Amino acid sequence: MEQVHLFTKKLKPTHISHSLSFPTHALDAFSFPEGAHTTRFEAVDATDNVWGFCLSTRLTGAHPKPVLLRSSWRRFVEQKGLVPEDRVVFFMERSGEADGMIRRYTVRAQRKVMILMGQDVWVDVEDLPVYGL
Repeated sequence: MEQVHLFTKKLKPTHISHSLSFPTHALDAFSFPEGAHTTRFEAVDATDNVWGFCLSTRLTGAHPKPVLLRSSWRRFVEQKGLVPEDRVVFFMERSGEADGMIRRYTVRAQRKVMILMGQDVWVDVEDLPVYGL
């Protein structure tokens, strides 16, 4: 399978509390039913949990303004303990011929843990140490 990076997004407060704005260029990696402005897809995280997301675009206007709807995005945010300045990374894996292509999506929730030699170091939130309460 070939893995393709779809996008990386640093989270803002509105991404935490509402929906996740989705880059327009990444729409090409998803199939929308004819005439529909939403599609559902599943993405696997770093611990092999499957997350269901609903991707939606505007019904009107020149720009589609895609978002992951709050109804599907919020559970992921809460379960991962995401906060502003964390980031999410989406990938698509594809195999097969163009007409029979199989798509599998993956998602990573990451937190910056340090700057090393001028470069940000990001770690999957599942790999962060858990401190006692």
